[in-house]
Amino acid sequence: MLAASRIPRQHARVSSDKPATQRRLTVAVNCSQREQPRTAEGPTQVQRVAACACAALCSVSMLASGAFARPEGVNRPELLPKGEVTSIIDVAGFLTPSEEKRIATEVSALERDTGFRLRVLAQNYPETPGLAIREYWGVDDNTVVFVADPTFGDILNFNVGAGIDLEVPRSFWGRLAGKYGNKFYWQENGEAASIMNAVSAIDTCLREEPGRFKCSTVQGDLGEKPSSGPFGKALFGQ
Repeated sequence: MLAASRIPRQHARVSSDKPATQRRLTVAVNCSQREQPRTAEGPTQVQRVAACACAALCSVSMLASGAFARPEGVNRPELLPKGEVTSIIDVAGFLTPSEEKRIATEVSALERDTGFRLRVLAQNYPETPGLAIREYWGVDDNTVVFVADPTFGDILNFNVGAGIDLEVPRSFWGRLAGKYGNKFYWQENGEAASIMNAVSAIDTCLREEPGRFKCSTVQGDLGEKPSSGPFGKALFGQ
């Protein structure tokens, strides 16, 4: 199952359904509430888990108040693109071919320059490859899986690998989702704008030097400030 969810801005640690030799992934999802401090209780503080983006990658339990019924899991490999593996899967039709190409170029440059992998899935639950993306993309600790799904209101959801979680403050994902993922933003500007601005902001964040202030701000709209990598500079002529 892959779908959007709305929970307080904190990561939930979940155990993989793969053998114990594989590391856990850290999950960041968007929300409409203020970020809550991390506590020793971890996932037991989650108030709502409706259809988390990480469910395609991990086994997720319903931990919450029961405000939403848990959607059925989805595993539809027939929805995966045929031929060469692509870093962008748009089963919802949110992106034009040129927009997909632009994102793929930026994602490729990011991986080449930093080793970090960004993968983007645009969907409308339950029309999603679901569990099938796990093996298709070979998700690892240096991968961010970005799921764009407006089904439950807010559109941006992230599954963050453990290696990236050590580099990027968890608050960044909540701020990013709050800026470009809220219902008012994507309904006014379109799903493509939310997706492309989020990709560009992630690109800029992951290129910043490690340190106290890494990813302390979320990049502005496309055209307001270029990505720090060569793709952004070429695109905006800076």
